[in-house]
Amino acid sequence: MELRNKVALISGGSSGIGEAIARKFASEGATCAVIASSNIRKANKVAREIKRKSKGYVCDVTKPKETEATVAKVLKNHGKIDILVNAAGVFYPTPAGDTKPVDMNRMVDINLKGQWNMINAVSPHMVSRKRGNIINMASVAGMVALPSYGMYCATKAGIIMLTKCMAVELSRSGIHVNSISPGNTASPMNEDIRTDPALKPVLDFMEMLTPSGRTYSSVEEMANAALFLASPKTGNPIYGANFTLDEGFAAGLFIAG
Repeated sequence: MELRNKVALISGGSSGIGEAIARKFASEGATCAVIASSNIRKANKVAREIKRKSKGYVCDVTKPKETEATVAKVLKNHGKIDILVNAAGVFYPTPAGDTKPVDMNRMVDINLKGQWNMINAVSPHMVSRKRGNIINMASVAGMVALPSYGMYCATKAGIIMLTKCMAVELSRSGIHVNSISPGNTASPMNEDIRTDPALKPVLDFMEMLTPSGRTYSSVEEMANAALFLASPKTGNPIYGANFTLDEGFAAGLFIAG
């Protein structure tokens, strides 16, 4: 029970990696504020299943006022926020010359500004308590270039640097800020690539580029890394780190032959 009596706010907590983190944290004793972008039923379902007095919420993280109001609700309901996990995000191609401004803006607003909005809303509470833990979800795409995914790569590279800046800024207030950079991770976001026979050439190509030969990690493995960072037993000396969990993808050029 490494997180007994802790309260964790998890954006993107109703599916994928965020949901896995909520389940892992609750299994270790935490009460979770499970944040969905629009579907309160999904957030409530996860909250009911993980128990620990967890509650579901809806928040559009691209809107600062709505983010602030959600954080205020969580504080009213639970009294504190010990851990913030920024797991809300989107992933889609933005090829140069063929990307609409609305699609570019949505990517930046959710992936980069959304995490900043949450940090901006939660950090004053953590500073006042002289303790806290912030875990940002970045990506291996923040370290290696993916053709046609330029804006996704840029937002995730921004998260890695934002993490470092916030760690330097907030560490003297007792706040840990770190990031996790997943590689290909099996989640609803990429279920089509993993299951659609028409996309098998894409899957085969990704496997060829993955040194471990294991194309997809599991969401539970990402949740284990989040627990490591959040736990008082293991995370105390870690500030501004970016944990890369990518099956070796970013280590260097690899082509299976």
